[in-house]
Amino acid sequence: MSDPAAFESRLEKRSEFRKQPVGRSRQGDFIKCVEQKTDALGKQSVKRGFTKDKTLSSIFNIEMVKEKTTEEIKQIWQQYFAAKDTVYAVIPAEKFDLIWNRAQSCPTFLCALPRREGYEFFVGQWTGTELHFTALINIQTRGEAAASQLILYHYPELKEEKGIVLMTAEMDSTFLNVAEAQCIANQVQLFYATDRKETYGLVETFNLRPNEFKYMSVIAELEQSGLGAELKCSQNQNKT
Repeated sequence: MSDPAAFESRLEKRSEFRKQPVGRSRQGDFIKCVEQKTDALGKQSVKRGFTKDKTLSSIFNIEMVKEKTTEEIKQIWQQYFAAKDTVYAVIPAEKFDLIWNRAQSCPTFLCALPRREGYEFFVGQWTGTELHFTALINIQTRGEAAASQLILYHYPELKEEKGIVLMTAEMDSTFLNVAEAQCIANQVQLFYATDRKETYGLVETFNLRPNEFKYMSVIAELEQSGLGAELKCSQNQNKT
């Protein structure tokens, strides 16, 4: 960290935010802030070492891959990324369609990342088939200058023919490691691809009735799912 004073200032702001009561009075203001600032997510990403126009054809030859079976394509995708320090997935078409349809009416959401002490909130914003994330504290302190810290790229080119959508990611490794990025990516499926009405209801509330949204409901859902348990455990083991 090149500027220790700025880092300490960020930590102070983060602890202040944690101490704030989770009530309705601040929720409306918070949502307005998020709505105004998340539009900038994605526009800032190229400056931070993210790939500009990260297309599927930049990863492999689409025409050649089309000759393969769905199972073979899955294996190729997994083998290609297995040795790379990143997040990737093969999403069934029907699951992606559900996520995509819901993202059209609810393009923004909040997820919780387990930290050694408590949780840190990340805001996700769909921009086409890209899903950009940045820390809530980043939006609160930097506003429109808040850059993406994680981008999930979804490739639907093979969806109709092969029944799958390929996904991979890029992250700013100064803020997130692969396990943390994976935890965030898993929450996209947890909240957007769920059959459980109450779970997706949190996404709808965040987008459509922001004054009713409660931060703690996200944490409760995450803890109930068990998605963050392994990450929390490894962070506790790494304590010095």
